[in-house]
Amino acid sequence: MKDTYLKKILETTRISVSERKKISPLSKLESRSVDVESTRGFKNSLIKSVEKNNIAVIAEMKKASPSLGLIRKEYEPEELAQHYAKANAACLSVLTDEPFFQGSIEHLTSVRKSVDLPLLRKDFIIDEYQVYESRFQGADCILLIAAALTQNQLKDYYQLAIELKLDVLVEVHTYDEVEKALSINANLIGINNRNLKTFEVDLETTKHLTQYIPQEVLVVSESGIKTREDVQKICSYGVSIFLVGEAFMKADNPGSELKNIFFN
Repeated sequence: MKDTYLKKILETTRISVSERKKISPLSKLESRSVDVESTRGFKNSLIKSVEKNNIAVIAEMKKASPSLGLIRKEYEPEELAQHYAKANAACLSVLTDEPFFQGSIEHLTSVRKSVDLPLLRKDFIIDEYQVYESRFQGADCILLIAAALTQNQLKDYYQLAIELKLDVLVEVHTYDEVEKALSINANLIGINNRNLKTFEVDLETTKHLTQYIPQEVLVVSESGIKTREDVQKICSYGVSIFLVGEAFMKADNPGSELKNIFFN
């Protein structure tokens, strides 16, 4: 992904958020967010899975991506969620970006009704509106991408999420972004092995960056994990939590593929 492409995604997201604000103002979401049901404990579910299985998988539902286009034609979020739950996923990641990933915020709501697993809202969050929206629509955790936010934005949205009882996965790609995440006391950091500038994937990114993250912080390895050998490699770096989507989405049976890669 080129810098200009990331810029385009963020610009498109700003326009989309602006339109949603007109339909359902922030004040309305703030009042609604008070009455929603309790969150399910995303981070705690990861910890429990690691304690039980020595590994934890955040299984992702992703219909398409900017680099690959359509990944899965037969895309039924509720059905996929149930397959993942039966295959021992600790948590689920639901793509809600529509223009670039063909996701939907409604997918989050419907998946929440179909399984008991904690849910990550996977999107480009660039406005406090989306934090309230995530809570109201059924997320248990949100993704904050360090590369997409200023230091102040990252801090403010992180604090707001915590106030709303949401867990936060802060995504990093470079040493500077790790520093950015640690400065706000992030306790769940995702290392994306995909370079946002070149879109190339290098699992060594996890090896390189995890050494700068304190042991008490949970680390998630994201992107490029496709085989048991990849899993073993990441585990050798001292990381035992994985976020995987593409490898599952390309398989005939995503749940079986999860088991094959992680639990067989």
